[in-house]
Order: sequence, then structure tokens, then C-alpha cells
Amino acid sequence: MDSGSLPEERTELPKSLTESDGSAVIRVLSYNIRSMRDSPVALARVMKACAPDLVLIQEAPRFFRWRKHLARLARASDLVILSGGGSAAGPALLCSLRATVERTEDVLLPLTPGLHRRGFATAVVRFGDARLGVVSCHLSLQKDERYAQGGMLLDQVAGMGVAHAVVGGDLNERPGGRTFRRLARTLNDAWATRPWGGEYTSTPADPHQRIDAILATKGIEVLGCGVPDFLDRDELRAATDHLPVLAALRVPAGPAA
Repeated sequence: MDSGSLPEERTELPKSLTESDGSAVIRVLSYNIRSMRDSPVALARVMKACAPDLVLIQEAPRFFRWRKHLARLARASDLVILSGGGSAAGPALLCSLRATVERTEDVLLPLTPGLHRRGFATAVVRFGDARLGVVSCHLSLQKDERYAQGGMLLDQVAGMGVAHAVVGGDLNERPGGRTFRRLARTLNDAWATRPWGGEYTSTPADPHQRIDAILATKGIEVLGCGVPDFLDRDELRAATDHLPVLAALRVPAGPAA
């Protein structure tokens, strides 16, 4: 699949596992699903093929019967709902049964008149002895509001009371933009740290820009991150108007809450 720049060496992304030292290798998927307005069947197939432990969704259904639609997607993908959706103004979290949930919180951001409401879907989960904060975000199309939301996102991560956290989202900005750069000064941009698969996330029909990303706190080891190259092109185009970002991360073991 022609989805942007590819690293020279092609390797398989590590599978989920728990290490002997208590650390956990997890697979994290970030995906803008455009309110499931396209093909829910193709969307579920793409998500299931990625075998994720966590799915950080943007543009989850927000209005009429949104919980029902999100529950159907989770079930078809062999996942469960963790948090978010309409109650977070679009971002949502799904997880596999491998995750143990400590807490969740849906955060609504300040509303700018004339612009869409934005929010964060957040959770703290454990995989064995590895404890992890998780945030899904969808930042504003308006550059000044987006920059302010980037600061709120960093504050959210810092205030979760965890040593390790992962953020996934539609940043609505390329890596050279000031909000993307602000985030990457504090968090590791997983694609830039260890590229795997394709780079560009928009659009499926013509991948030419990277505006979706997975970012992780410094203590997390990035084992690979990018647009999966094993997925069917037709299903990707049918599923939604973004390409998914998949990362394998090694999260160190840590103390319980």
C-alpha cells in the first residue's frame, strides 16, 4: 500500500505479551472513524486485523443512540468500551479483555463560540504489572484553539498520577506545526522514534500527510509505529476517511495504585 514513506527494513510489529520482568508489550491503535458514517463492517475488520490491546478513537458517534453504535463496533472488533464517545464530544477508548481498568474520565474542553466542542477520553489501565494512562484526543481545526488544547492535553497527562502514558489522536496538524511540535517536546512521537509501515494518514485514497499520531511518555519503549501495510486497500477506503496508526509499545512494570 502506498501510504507514505516506508522504512528500508520491513519487520513484523511485535505481538502483545507480558515480559518476565513484569513489563508489557501492548498494541495501541489510533483511528478517526468519522462517526461510523462509512462502512461499519469494513471498519470492524480493519480494527480486528490490527489485534490491538487499546483503541484510541476520534469522531466516535456522538448523537442519537451513540452508545449502541459504539457498542456494536466494539463487539464486532472483539473489544469492549472503556470510555468516551458522546460524553467526551467524540474521542473514545476501547480495549481488549487483557486490560484491567482502574478508572476512566471523560473531559470536555472549553467551548469556543462557533467551533465544535472538543474533549478527551481518558483512562488508567494495567496490563499485568504495567500501569498506563491513556488519552484519546481530536484537536481543533482552528490553529490558536488547537495550540491551547495542546497545552491542556499535556496538563491532562501530567495530572493523571501515572509514570507512563500514551496519547493518540487526530491532531489536525502536520509534524512541523507548532502544536505538534509542542507535544513532541514533552512526549515521544512514536512514528518519528521508530517508524514502521506507512507514514501518511490522510487520506486513504491519496495518502499525503501525517495528521494523526501516537505519542508516549519518555519511559515507554516504542517498538514500531505507523500505518499497517498488511491491511486491504479497499477496506481502508471503505472504513473511514483516515488511515489507522498502530504502535507496539513496551511499558515498564510499576507499583500498583
